[in-house]
Amino acid sequence: MRLRSDIWVAAYLRRVAVEGAAAALRRRGAAEAGAIWIKVDRLDGRAALYGPAPQSESGERGIERLWLRAHSEEWVAPEETERRVAREVAFDPDLWLVEVEDRDGRCWLDLAEPLAPSARRT
Repeated sequence: MRLRSDIWVAAYLRRVAVEGAAAALRRRGAAEAGAIWIKVDRLDGRAALYGPAPQSESGERGIERLWLRAHSEEWVAPEETERRVAREVAFDPDLWLVEVEDRDGRCWLDLAEPLAPSARRT
């Protein structure tokens, strides 16, 4: 059984705050099962957007939620992430969006793909 989206987001916001970064809920989605997207802004003109990986990948690894970067580059312009979010909202109006501001680019997510050491979960 998967944790409800509203509970997961509340815990994630707390985790980010405990780690000394800022996070804000920009869009509230469906409480029970809305897809969650995370934007990480490094505050230097670089950002990353993470979306849910297929549930089949999460189950294979025994992880509650697994994430994929929504672009091929490690970091992109914040405007590019905003365009992608707008497309996702048009497709799924029940999604959640959390924005993290962290100069180190930390995301605190279990990623389905390898990243450079500076972007990995710490």
